[in-house]
Amino acid sequence: MKIARTLFISVFLLCFLASCAARSKKSVVVVLLPGPDGKTGQIVVSNEGGSRVISNPGEATEIHSATVAPSEPFKMKIDNIHDDFGEALSALPSPPIHFILYFHTGTTILTDESRKLLAKILPEVSSRKTTDVSVVGHTDTEGTRNMNQQFGMERAMEIKKLLVSQGIDPRIIEVTSHGEGNLLVKTPDDVPEPRNRRVEVILR
Repeated sequence: MKIARTLFISVFLLCFLASCAARSKKSVVVVLLPGPDGKTGQIVVSNEGGSRVISNPGEATEIHSATVAPSEPFKMKIDNIHDDFGEALSALPSPPIHFILYFHTGTTILTDESRKLLAKILPEVSSRKTTDVSVVGHTDTEGTRNMNQQFGMERAMEIKKLLVSQGIDPRIIEVTSHGEGNLLVKTPDDVPEPRNRRVEVILR
């Protein structure tokens, strides 16, 4: 009996075209793997005969026909997963990379450590052939909300300028500001928290 194989990564489905159609002489194996963040969700595999819940990484179920319930979940060996799904796994895009850059209080001037970290972004953009760079400005809760929204944008624009000066195409950079609306460290109003004075750079 031929076996068509389907791979779930977290709640995302990768499906070989040959396995999408139900055929009388084929069974289908569905396996669940962790997502890019290392977390594993769960999936429900159903047909006319019943359903199975898969919630553990590397767990699989086999469907023999449309009218017979999927098999009891079983653990699939990692070697078998790579043998069966290696081509699909290698075709997955790399997970996003996050860089967090911090600023001196009340300024758009990076801290020394963040300035060093900035130099690591361009090599990642080049090696990953990144076509989407998000630059998001943030502030702490000192000052008014409107002022911080603008200040977050000024910080983000400063980072965009620095990235462009390093050779990153400005057309792939999207700049936004959350101001004080997305605190890394929750604080009351008017608290000068250094970890909230930041710009996040996300490479996809």
